Amino acid sequence: MSRNQTIALATSFASDGRFLSDLQRRVAIATESQNPQRRPECYRYLNEINGDFGKLGFTGEVVDNPDPTGGPLLIARRVESDELPTLLVYGHGDVVAGMEGSWSNNRDPWQVKVEGERIYGRGTADNKGQHTIVMLALEAVLATRGKLGFNTVALIETSEETGSAGLREICAEHRSKLLADWLIASDGPRLAQHRPTLDGGTRGTADFDLVCDLRPGAHHSGNWGGLIANPAVILANAIAALVSANGRINVRGILPNEIPQSVRTALARIELETEENGPELNPWWGEPGLTPSERVFGWTALEVLAMVSGRPEQPINAIPPHARARMQIRYTVDVDPASFFPAIRAFLDENGFHNVVIEPMAQESEWGATRLDPEHPLMRWAAASVEKTTGMEPTILPNAGGSLPNDCFADILGMPTIWVPHSYSGCSQHAPDEHLLLPLVKEGLAIMAGLFWDLGTEGRPERLR
Repeated sequence: MSRNQTIALATSFASDGRFLSDLQRRVAIATESQNPQRRPECYRYLNEINGDFGKLGFTGEVVDNPDPTGGPLLIARRVESDELPTLLVYGHGDVVAGMEGSWSNNRDPWQVKVEGERIYGRGTADNKGQHTIVMLALEAVLATRGKLGFNTVALIETSEETGSAGLREICAEHRSKLLADWLIASDGPRLAQHRPTLDGGTRGTADFDLVCDLRPGAHHSGNWGGLIANPAVILANAIAALVSANGRINVRGILPNEIPQSVRTALARIELETEENGPELNPWWGEPGLTPSERVFGWTALEVLAMVSGRPEQPINAIPPHARARMQIRYTVDVDPASFFPAIRAFLDENGFHNVVIEPMAQESEWGATRLDPEHPLMRWAAASVEKTTGMEPTILPNAGGSLPNDCFADILGMPTIWVPHSYSGCSQHAPDEHLLLPLVKEGLAIMAGLFWDLGTEGRPERLR
């Protein structure tokens, strides 16, 4: 049996109903991790998917989360030989709220519905559809070659949508079961819908609040306006000091000193495009002297996610007593997140904002930044495999602009990582009408089957361990 036959079998799952059947079973389980009442559904999901892995020769166990705020995890292993290298695959079975009643055309978020090329349902893109692609690609290799040619560990969690609580502890506690030579996983969107993407890592996130709290209560604006300080005005000016009107970050202590040359070279090949229904890019926004791709994949972003003062839904004629803004830093491996808040505190003090307080969020360092050098042997091998399958040179991102718990694998478990996304930026993940595109499912099945076939041959990259 050949590589081409394996790919043909894998892609047939997109048209013969197999992919949709497996996906429907999984979407129907309402694994809303932000809803504690859905915790039993998370166990149900992992028990069902453990049975599916069992049919592929895996032996798995559902593990309780050491963090009471997190859901259970599945660790499943298939060992063909102690002499073979090991692959780790990852996925998350939890989803955001279903938002029933908000979907177009009376769609049920817990039912897969195909309309043209779109496959609707909660979790289709994030992430049940994507790890279904991975599982079917493994099945196709086993069906044609009779073996994978490598050992495999599958880790499926149910807390990704709430920050992957407990995942670090699980990776440390179960390190011996999770150790592998490489991670190849699927999550997130492609950079461009028409071209495969390989992500070598992710940016990290640090969330915090800026708070200006001046007095216990509000005071009449007619009697006190111009006499007492307005916390909303102070906070707005503090944010304006941190970030200019053109998006330049003025607190330079949270920025990289430079972008590594290998990263610049990889990003120079990338021309960012506006996807259908996506926002228009603003070339005047962000760090001067950087290309758009460098700004989002090689640099720090400091954003305001929300602001509130007084009662916006019902304003009154009063000076509010306090103001609050939720801020977020997206950062690369070139900076130390431990330096962020001291740098921001010093900057605010230097500019006279002593009455603006920084309140870090508890999860501010949950997902750290990771990156795989574009010239790493694993990345070059994966790019060659994808090009052989699709006839297209994939887009290589040293790290994606978004965040995933990749530091658990790259740092705690110490392995090179590659993410192969099968969704696109218009998929409406985390919103009503979440969907996958059938052509991307078919191409994703082909790509993953090709990667797994090649990983079981002598041409695979050098093993880590």
